[in-house]
Amino acid sequence: MSTLPNDSDYSFAVNLMQHLVVPTFVLDHEGRVLIWNKACERLTGIPASEVLGTKEHWRGFYDSPRPCLADLVVQNRVTEMAALYVSHDDANAQAFGVHAENWCVMPRLGSQLYLAIDAGPIYDDHGKLLAVVETLRDMSSHKRAQTELERMASHDGLTGVVNRRGFDDKLQQEWSRASREALPLALIMLDVDHFKRFNDSYGHQAGDECLKQIATTLTQALLRPFDVVARYGGEEFALILPSIDADGASKVAQRILDAVAALGIPHSGAEDGQHVTVSLGVAAATPHSGMSHEQLIQEADRALYHAKHTGRNRAVLHSSLPDRA
Repeated sequence: MSTLPNDSDYSFAVNLMQHLVVPTFVLDHEGRVLIWNKACERLTGIPASEVLGTKEHWRGFYDSPRPCLADLVVQNRVTEMAALYVSHDDANAQAFGVHAENWCVMPRLGSQLYLAIDAGPIYDDHGKLLAVVETLRDMSSHKRAQTELERMASHDGLTGVVNRRGFDDKLQQEWSRASREALPLALIMLDVDHFKRFNDSYGHQAGDECLKQIATTLTQALLRPFDVVARYGGEEFALILPSIDADGASKVAQRILDAVAALGIPHSGAEDGQHVTVSLGVAAATPHSGMSHEQLIQEADRALYHAKHTGRNRAVLHSSLPDRA
């Protein structure tokens, strides 16, 4: 039967933890650093001598003071995980510790890492908290690969904007949000005029380049980061404009018409025989108006159809159309 070294159990445990390959630090019941192991030094770039006996361990992970996961356990604040971490487990199931994940800026190293974090409490025989052990795993490569796969699944490979699947998901999300907050939601459907003629005249490679330029122009024409540009299919694009009414969406549509005209992409088969143009259908509604998000698409598409059949190179607002018979 093996025996412990002559040192006390505590000293042996501390020495063992110091040499673990897993980055680990330990806080006492007041939140001061008891152990900052060598793997944690390598992960953060901060030597143990700078943090032992202090509450400055946050400096290894963040630019400004904020609790680490172990702090939340020490302070009995694990219910705040949702506000501090991008992913976490159930705060109510913490008897044996908690798990969370977060992007950390790692100030000393000048890099950003996605860390999987576990924090477990240690109690004495009477249930009094003695310490909290926090371990960390660098999941950055896995997270970036996962993010890229998710981006590829929801974005168009040619233009880089959201694809049809991403559009459907985003429209549903924005419609739900508009419903909760009683806000308007606008949708613009856009079609590149006579695009088949363009491909026939200039070739598919030029057609692809045209679509990429249009997508970039649409993205630049939207002034808010939460607006969405999507390739709806072929030469058709769709724009989701949260919290914008019909008047505001019409102004965005006019800005797009001007921006596409400014591109000056030659098109001998265009309506004017000179440049690529686009047609736009604009629709806006509030979820409480009795319209569904599917009907919003139908109204924007109907307005687009009207724009294409009344001369192209224009924007038509759905509310300006005659009522259906």
